[in-house]
Amino acid sequence: MRTQGPWLATVLPVLNEEAHIEACLRSLLDQSLPSGEHMVLVFDGGSSDATREIIRSIQESLNKENDPVLQLYDNPDRFVPHARNLALKHLPESVTHVLEFNGHIEIDSNHLEQLKSVWNRLESAHPNIGGLGCRVIGNEKEQGKIESILDATLKSPLGGSNGQFAIFDEEGPTNVPAFALHLRSALEAVNGWDESFLTSQDSDLSMRMLNAGYKLFRTPEALVKMRRRSSFRSWFLMSHRYGFWRTKVLLKHPQRLVLREFLPLLGLLASTLLLMISANLALIPIIAYGGVLLLSGLAHLKKGISHAVGVPFSLFLLHTGFTLGLIDGCVRKGRASRDRS
Repeated sequence: MRTQGPWLATVLPVLNEEAHIEACLRSLLDQSLPSGEHMVLVFDGGSSDATREIIRSIQESLNKENDPVLQLYDNPDRFVPHARNLALKHLPESVTHVLEFNGHIEIDSNHLEQLKSVWNRLESAHPNIGGLGCRVIGNEKEQGKIESILDATLKSPLGGSNGQFAIFDEEGPTNVPAFALHLRSALEAVNGWDESFLTSQDSDLSMRMLNAGYKLFRTPEALVKMRRRSSFRSWFLMSHRYGFWRTKVLLKHPQRLVLREFLPLLGLLASTLLLMISANLALIPIIAYGGVLLLSGLAHLKKGISHAVGVPFSLFLLHTGFTLGLIDGCVRKGRASRDRS
């Protein structure tokens, strides 16, 4: 990695993030990595709240000699893949690596140095490395009750996945690095992000990078703290959105298939088929599923009745929303997300 001029650019698409953008940017700017090695590009998709004003205020407070460069651009097409592709056109020549970010995450002060260190170590053994992802955890700072329940849900074996919310403790290869540090030349080699994917654009990108011969890794050494949804409604909408776009990714990249994500759908199909034979038989998978949810609630009883009831309920919403999204993705075109509104 070069150190003359910024070698690293963090790309941050935002839209109406006034509640989190200051903490997000402060964590990104207050890094142990020398300020001259890093720059931040924020792309606003037309925020109607105070997001832009907060960003400008932070810009004005920065010391040009001691702080990283922070730039704010308009993202007229609004969505994340458009912002990231637009960023590739604004990067100075010195930038060799691009880091994915969003407006509701925070990182520790040594995050960028950790990524740099792990990348250099991996690159010595894997010169074709194209991306390095992090482990995503809940942000427990001022965490509300529902956020806490949803965080516990994602830690459950029934609620996690091998994608963005994967729980892992060992460094190694992956198909879907979360909030990844990417090699700029690799991004350009695969023509950046597919703008037809309003969500799951990172999953599609990863598949194309793997197909192009690049290797992708993830490390538990670097943690990203994400704010969870604050309502069950937004949680359900998020689950549906993820299922919907999973179908779109699978239609393009069948190798992205993960069987466990289809278990609720398979259970629904099994219940339907059994119902055609006997109502009593159809109850067997339903009762079994209910029993598993009950056990998941009992496992969280030590956190209180709210978690003992809330986690099974959240799991049910997750499985239902994702399954409906899988089906919906077969028949409808994508549209803007509503689960962060």
